[in-house]
Amino acid sequence: MRKDTRLRAGAHPPFGRILIANRGEIAVRIVRACRDLGIESIAVHSDADSDAVHVRAADRSIRIGPAPAAESYLRVEAIVGAARQSGAQAVHPGYGFLSEQPALADACEAAGIVFIGPGRDTLARLGDKLGARARAAEAGVPVVPGTFEPIEVGRAGGEDEMVAVAERIGYPVLVKAAAGGGGRGMRRVDEAHHLTEAVTSAAREAAAAFGDGSVYLERYVEQARHVEVQLLGDAGGSIVALGERDCSTQRRHQKLVEEAPASGLTVDQRRVLFDLAIKVAQTVGLRNAATAEFLLTREGDFWFLEVNARLQVEHGVTELVADVDLVAEQIWLAAGLPLSERVLAASEQMVEPRRHAIEVRLSAEDPAADFAPSPGLITAWRTPSGPGVRVDSGVEQGSVVGPDYDPLLAKLMVVAGDRRGALARLRRALDEFEIAGLQTTLPFHRWIISQPGFTGGDGLSTDFVARHWQPSELVSVAALRASELAARAAVGGVLSPTPAYASVTGRADHEAAGSPWWQAGILEAMDRGA
Repeated sequence: MRKDTRLRAGAHPPFGRILIANRGEIAVRIVRACRDLGIESIAVHSDADSDAVHVRAADRSIRIGPAPAAESYLRVEAIVGAARQSGAQAVHPGYGFLSEQPALADACEAAGIVFIGPGRDTLARLGDKLGARARAAEAGVPVVPGTFEPIEVGRAGGEDEMVAVAERIGYPVLVKAAAGGGGRGMRRVDEAHHLTEAVTSAAREAAAAFGDGSVYLERYVEQARHVEVQLLGDAGGSIVALGERDCSTQRRHQKLVEEAPASGLTVDQRRVLFDLAIKVAQTVGLRNAATAEFLLTREGDFWFLEVNARLQVEHGVTELVADVDLVAEQIWLAAGLPLSERVLAASEQMVEPRRHAIEVRLSAEDPAADFAPSPGLITAWRTPSGPGVRVDSGVEQGSVVGPDYDPLLAKLMVVAGDRRGALARLRRALDEFEIAGLQTTLPFHRWIISQPGFTGGDGLSTDFVARHWQPSELVSVAALRASELAARAAVGGVLSPTPAYASVTGRADHEAAGSPWWQAGILEAMDRGA
């Protein structure tokens, strides 16, 4: 294969066989990219996933262990062993699990297998968030005020020193894990007398989740927006920014809604943001895909947070706006090819994007119970379709959602010519989506699409959900409606489950009830009474 070609069309596949070291919707997504490129895909699975959607989607599958992730998807030796057994030339880690672990990249290299992602040294440098903060500051990139060294827990005199540091930073402060992410090992502290407890509990959670209890302090920037830049880099040292995403709609520092581009940014702001992101990537010699994350203050300033050296959950909205297959590009870059002409052209256009895309994460969680996991059997699963709608999922009707893994079920994405059109399509798609058998975040998303602060864009911030989501009254309405319907169904089948199910998921009934929880309650009751 010629290494200097930038045109992918008609090129021979860079690999004959790729093993996918993940599960769920991201594994299905990678299978599809492999199929488009003419590459054989190998799925891995635990005992709990032996008949999962991603297993049946792939060309072949290999068992790697029992249900607990620590005994299957997190075992480096099992992943590399499966790759060698299958004859795979490369391993794609997806996101989560081992995607940012230098140990997997190391083991793949030792086995003569290509790791589809940033190299071991880049992963090690960016996996240490304190080190990444220091390198960004050295490169002249503004970082959120905070510490550059871990906070020591339990050392004599350490508590007084810690309080003094927090006071210099300014309350409120965030205690953050130096390793990992996803909101784990993170605590907000508003007053000094809560600091020690927050640091201790955050360190304990970080140690359990990531095997590293190191934590640091960072200023909590109130009503800021979370904006991230998609980066791609090749082996020759070229790095481009492929647009930005707004991920401000969060709960407990975990993303719920993402969109591209970020609403309200000017062309000049985008140029500044992209330049900052590329500077950070250059400090570690980025190759393949990564995302640089920033806070956007109310004053319009960008502050660097961290870099995730992997594919992001929300990569699909960038694909819809830039018209680039990021997974396919990852595969080509891992094979040593330079950035394609398509990527280079898209990077120039993303300063003034011509489309707008929005993604919502549908998870088996109960928004009324602080988004607690809600495992169970999916008894109905009907996805929306039509112009500008994309659904990436790893489940179907009859799938059992267990407690062993992340509760993400699907990502609903829409795209249109502008944000107003994307919001209209999202509203329509949410009305069409039907899920029964377990509680999901679908009612929450139907609620947020009705909030002026969200739809107008002027209220977007990382604490929007914490300030506005008050489900208690909605839950009581849903419980009453659910009880009424269950009783009616039990005493004579007054309502026919199938026709009624179809009608209550429609927009008219949902709006008339005035509450998304009324709809959720109806669906649950009908499932029980059927």
